[in-house]
Amino acid sequence: MDKFSFLNAVHAQLIDDLYQQYLKYPDSLEPSWKSFFQGFDFALENYGEEAGYSGGTQASAPVQATAQAAAQGQIPEEIEKEFKVLNLIEAYRTRGHLFTNTNPVRERRHFEPTLAIENFGLSKQDLTKKFSSAKETGMSGPATLQEIIDHLQQIYCSSIGLEYMHIGNVEERQFIREWIHVNSNRPKLNADEKVEILEKLNQAVAFENYLHTKFVGQKRFSLEGGESLIPALDQLITRSSELGVDEVVLGMAHRGRLNVLTNIFGKSYKQIFSEFEGKEFEEDVFSGDVKYHLGSSKKIKTAKGEEVAINLTPNPSHLETVAALVEGICRAKVDNIYKDFGKVLPIVIHGDGAIAGQGIVYEVAQMMTLEGYRTGGTVHIVVNNQVSFTTNYQDARSSVYSTDIAKVTESPVMHVNADDVEAVVHAIRFAADFRAKFGKDVYIDLLGYRKYGHNEGDEPRFTQPNLYKLISKHPNPREIYKDQLMKEGIVSSEKMKEMESSFKKLLDADFDASKEIEKNALDLFMEEAWKDFPLAARDTALNPVDTSFDLTKLKELAIKMSTLPADKNFIKKVSRLFENRLKMIENNQLDWALGEWLVYATLLSEGQNRSEER
Repeated sequence: MDKFSFLNAVHAQLIDDLYQQYLKYPDSLEPSWKSFFQGFDFALENYGEEAGYSGGTQASAPVQATAQAAAQGQIPEEIEKEFKVLNLIEAYRTRGHLFTNTNPVRERRHFEPTLAIENFGLSKQDLTKKFSSAKETGMSGPATLQEIIDHLQQIYCSSIGLEYMHIGNVEERQFIREWIHVNSNRPKLNADEKVEILEKLNQAVAFENYLHTKFVGQKRFSLEGGESLIPALDQLITRSSELGVDEVVLGMAHRGRLNVLTNIFGKSYKQIFSEFEGKEFEEDVFSGDVKYHLGSSKKIKTAKGEEVAINLTPNPSHLETVAALVEGICRAKVDNIYKDFGKVLPIVIHGDGAIAGQGIVYEVAQMMTLEGYRTGGTVHIVVNNQVSFTTNYQDARSSVYSTDIAKVTESPVMHVNADDVEAVVHAIRFAADFRAKFGKDVYIDLLGYRKYGHNEGDEPRFTQPNLYKLISKHPNPREIYKDQLMKEGIVSSEKMKEMESSFKKLLDADFDASKEIEKNALDLFMEEAWKDFPLAARDTALNPVDTSFDLTKLKELAIKMSTLPADKNFIKKVSRLFENRLKMIENNQLDWALGEWLVYATLLSEGQNRSEER
């Protein structure tokens, strides 16, 4: 075994950093480190190669000196404890996400071993001692062990739990580490930004409450318990537009879809209310719960003044099928319009049960870096209600998290308490920044709850009585954030009353206006892209269409495709296959394979860059 193997990369980096600091400012080091490096310099100066610091290893001379001293039992106790503190820091990075405050309604599971200092050979007597290892956590200089622990708790174990140590790319890990060290992994928000977030939360909460009172008993797949998704999406679009994104394609299932349509895509409340009345559509082509499947396309201006095209993909089913559509649409836009993966952002919103349980999730995720399918990174947001349909998460999956699919693509994951909306915004901004930098997927696990049953007619207490006893007493995210901002002096009770009252008046006015709508109108998805393909009426859709193609040109295409280059050598089986095809063409015969080839060939010869499903 390599005699330096006990020194992992973190230890070695610290030793090198401290030695460079010693060379420049020797008196700035802790006495134990200064004394150690003085001894190292003395040995190097007086004994040279005899000191045993060889160039045949990747470890630097100071690291080798430390390893040799350790092997001989000559490392001072203070330096030995530095390594123990480094091991503690590394444990927070790798396992801190297991000990967070990310669950808004109940205690988390207990994991062993914990991050107690005794598990790392440290004691309470060490809490007041200063350690240079503090700089590895983003602190400016040496700090006491207690200060280091408090700092690590804030970064790794508060409302955000971060998984990133499974990522093999060193540059990506370093980027993440530096990003979360800023402001101890908390956002820096000014008063205007906080009020803006509160307004989006108010829209989300008030809209759900209004539907609940006006359309009693109707299923609406409410977002209640996960309303922070709305400010999250708003911030994701704003941040991404600043980073160069011109168009967003979003896919999601039923839960929260109406809230997203109104409060992100700007669909009028009166349209939603009218659809709840069950009125017919002007286009007589629908049946069933149409409002949960419709798409939408809009151009919006973000809070920062950037114009962005946003698209909500029509939902083909109620779970994960839409993810493949989102990726396909984004890739087509990159290939045919933007020529730049940074210009189009795919967002997929998952349920916790669906992302952990459906095979298509893996099928789509593993295409992330494939040349023919990649889209420059997708932001995945899991609206995690902890019970999927009715099942406790511990009975629903074998993995610790529903987002463990992220480890397949070495993508970072942030688990966030959905009640802490500022932490949610922070995580979303990280997702935008990481995706823009590395073109990889990012997963945000938005840990909340579902206030009612799967749909509002279900009774969740039948299967989860204890959990729903807690949920029934739990305040919504708007109330939590409102109280926080009032304590900070950013909003007053009068301001809140005005905000809630004015939005209620808007909803009332739109509710009354919805009564005047005779038939509902369909918002066309990506209308600009489909303008050359008008929607046909039923009586004309089946009219005969001339699909004939000139026979002489068809034969020319067939011969061209079936003729191998004369200057190349091919295996006999391939040569015979192509010879037989030429004979078929000569005898005016076709098989299915050649027929399909000719479908593509005729389309391409007419300038149609599209493939047809057989």
